[in-house]
Amino acid sequence: MTSTTTLPVTRIAIALTPDFADWECALLMAVARSYLGVEVITASPDGGPVISMGGLKATPDIGYSALDAAAFDALVIPGGLSWEKGAAPDFGPLARSFKGKGKVVAGICAAASALAATGVLDDVAHTGNRLASHQVYPHYQGAAHYRDQPQAMSDGRVITAPGTAPVSFTAEILKALDLWTPEAQDEITAFAREHG
Repeated sequence: MTSTTTLPVTRIAIALTPDFADWECALLMAVARSYLGVEVITASPDGGPVISMGGLKATPDIGYSALDAAAFDALVIPGGLSWEKGAAPDFGPLARSFKGKGKVVAGICAAASALAATGVLDDVAHTGNRLASHQVYPHYQGAAHYRDQPQAMSDGRVITAPGTAPVSFTAEILKALDLWTPEAQDEITAFAREHG
């Protein structure tokens, strides 16, 4: 009798905010779900619909309160206008919980600065839109680890990127999740070709 072992499905939580930047998470969601068989779960502060910067109305699967780090492999936070409008939620407890359990924590654009506010960037190399955006948050202690670069950066399962780098952001998340398969590389390489 042969035994078949079913490998656990990788689960990525995408924490959407009102006025989220649709393009910053779209490539990751599409490649992970459609080509790699990853379960992509979207969340909003209360589980209700949110509207992106581009006007896309998204109805998330769950609210933030259901984002248990034990049940997911990664927490991904796209940027957006919530921070500029002063309406962004506090990601501190979520980000620290995911990092504390050794899960991938990723933020791009304004969300990279939101991670700076949580303390999770204080001891890892990281990037973002600019250092000054991180330094707006008084509890940020990671300036010595900031790298001014146009591509995403990964260190200690924490991934950050400027808002102009959704392709390398996607690649670094897939690498951190051990999903950097030939198929994933082909997809991402195709999207990155225009920047070569």
